[in-house]
Amino acid sequence: MEAKTTGRFTGHLGFVLAAAGSAVGLGNLWRFPYLAAKDGGGLFLALYLFLLVTFGFTMLAAELSIGRKTRQSPVKAYATAHSGWGFLGVLTFLVPAIIMTYYPIIGGWILKYMVVYLFGAGQAAAQDSYFSNFIKAPIAPLFFTLVFLGLTSLIVYRGINKGIEKSAKFIMPVLLLVVIGVALYSLGLSYTDDKGITRTGMQGLQVYLIPNFEGLTFSRFLQILLDAMMQLFFSMSIAMGIMITYGAYARGKVNMAHSICHIGLFDTGVSVLAGLMIIPAIFVYEGMEGMASGPGLMFVSLPKVFAAMGSMGVVIALLFFLTATFAALTSSVSILETLTASCMEVFGASRKKVTLVLTAVYVLAASIVCMGYNLFYMDLKLPNGSTARLLDLMDYISTNVLMPLVALLSAVLVGWILKPQWVIDEMQRNGENFRLKRQFSFMIRYICPLIMVLLFLKIAGIV
Repeated sequence: MEAKTTGRFTGHLGFVLAAAGSAVGLGNLWRFPYLAAKDGGGLFLALYLFLLVTFGFTMLAAELSIGRKTRQSPVKAYATAHSGWGFLGVLTFLVPAIIMTYYPIIGGWILKYMVVYLFGAGQAAAQDSYFSNFIKAPIAPLFFTLVFLGLTSLIVYRGINKGIEKSAKFIMPVLLLVVIGVALYSLGLSYTDDKGITRTGMQGLQVYLIPNFEGLTFSRFLQILLDAMMQLFFSMSIAMGIMITYGAYARGKVNMAHSICHIGLFDTGVSVLAGLMIIPAIFVYEGMEGMASGPGLMFVSLPKVFAAMGSMGVVIALLFFLTATFAALTSSVSILETLTASCMEVFGASRKKVTLVLTAVYVLAASIVCMGYNLFYMDLKLPNGSTARLLDLMDYISTNVLMPLVALLSAVLVGWILKPQWVIDEMQRNGENFRLKRQFSFMIRYICPLIMVLLFLKIAGIV
């Protein structure tokens, strides 16, 4: 059955770059480095890579195959694949619907910092209170949020080929070149602090790559595993409906197995390089204390590092935040595109009309969440014991509840209802040899559901 959204990517390259553009985003340049720093460097990296080649590959194969085989948006694809499973399409739709309420806000923060360094105000950005003062301000964060949302909407409004594919073909190669260049620069850094201790970028590389087992308990291991899994969801756009949407746009001649490998390599390569950019630089100028800065690493710790680099730091900072803006934009586009495709199908409306309506909805929703740091400020207690604002609440619901639930139900559907051969046939539709079909069958039926159950137990505080 053909979807009402009949656009297609022009070929393998356009499909891979667009899907990789979705996968490469804030998860790579912001979330991955701070989690790696927090979770023992090499241990987190090893667990993430293991999950990528097992769980990640399996779920990507399932979601892309569902999309291409049904030619439907996520909200209808599951019902098309098997009657009675339409509810999963609704759950999947809710994930990007919630993420879109806060993703433009973080994109706006990055855009703000790019402008700051563009106009030479990097020293001010390095002050301790700069970031908190900015997000609490009544006008500035809202302005940058709406500008970022406007850029996202413009690309989606222009369509699949002229908007999404064209922008991805330009943005992704530039992003990769900048990340490689800054990573190489970070490895060559050296700094002697007030105590006479010299730290180098190569020492920071060891902190990043060598696993740290000090004080490791089973509970701590499960927490690192949970962090790695949540990062995989966020980074690879799994359980968001995005890969189903892009799978529906892929042409039938595309070798899906090769495409999945290319998407995974691109995404993971950028994540690892982002760690090479950030962790050695943080270690050189901030030591191990800077490695524990958590989510504030990009907006609090890094500006201090750039300031310590002198005049070269301004150039590096501008390149970094330009890259981060590009990465955030490609992911934001994929999130809004997934919602647009579903609404076009459900309501039978044109792309332009749906895009405009959704933009209006998210102008309101993102504005309310953005003002959760000032006008609508409140302390919310999450089940994990942390204190949250509106943005944190939206993130918790989408990434800690809905995404694992969607992944679990998708694995059950493909592994036990449709059966793995349903996906294998799609992966081999052009006569390709899907060499990992036995691994896929075992993973989707047994390992993926087991991992999801363990994660739910950890999230609930049972283990």
